[in-house]
Amino acid sequence: MVFTILSIVLWTNDNYNPANFSVNRATIWINCFVGILTIISLWPIGMMFNHTRGLLSSKKIIPKFALYQLALIMSQLQSAIINILAMNGKIACAPPFSSQARGSFMNQQLLIMEMFIVTLVSRIFYRRRYEELDAADEHEEDNKDNARIQLNEDGAQWA
Repeated sequence: MVFTILSIVLWTNDNYNPANFSVNRATIWINCFVGILTIISLWPIGMMFNHTRGLLSSKKIIPKFALYQLALIMSQLQSAIINILAMNGKIACAPPFSSQARGSFMNQQLLIMEMFIVTLVSRIFYRRRYEELDAADEHEEDNKDNARIQLNEDGAQWA
């Protein structure tokens, strides 16, 4: 969001042009930084997945995580590839659309179809009935004992 606002401010000053990828312009640096941050943001999600995979295997967490990764890759990587191809003129222009407009049009059409398929597959995994998780907390009895302690002015007393 910060980079979007920065892009808008730079665009009003004519320093940001999505079609101009020269090194001395802000466009290349903002887009590279956003790409790096997207890749870095996947690291903690992967760490969380690795820690919860064993506990949530009965909840079919692996296909859900795969669908999440697939949606992220399709929405980000596919858009970047199509935009790069369109900016280099590899996507033919068809009047009244320029190469970039046609690339954006193709990207949106592909995303609509792909996300519809991902939605149908996600519905299969998220609408299932699962058995309850086993109690994974080995200190469950300590937690119950601590809940019975009441504190007053004189100190701790058992309820």
